[in-house]
Amino acid sequence: MIRAEFFSKAGRLTGFSVSGHAGYADAGEDIVCAAVSSAVQLTANGITEVLGVKARVTAENDTVSLKMDSLPGEDAEAFLKALRLHLEVLAEDYPKNVKLTCTEV
Repeated sequence: MIRAEFFSKAGRLTGFSVSGHAGYADAGEDIVCAAVSSAVQLTANGITEVLGVKARVTAENDTVSLKMDSLPGEDAEAFLKALRLHLEVLAEDYPKNVKLTCTEV
């Protein structure tokens, strides 16, 4: 199962951590894993490379995380909201493969 945790501070999204494997299909054919992986990469690259926001991004084993120490601007938060919405839809469609939580930090 893929577990996505979103972090918020003062009601604003400040980052995420996504870990695990979907287990929907064999490696290389898992559409759920591909959808999540692509969305996570797009979000991290959009925030750090396109917007130039300083964030701590780590990718270790089966976990990718992005954390901003300060409250994000509207553009960076929009990327995080879009990722959360995308993963919420996937969790509705594939409840055995994707789970979301939100944590106030």
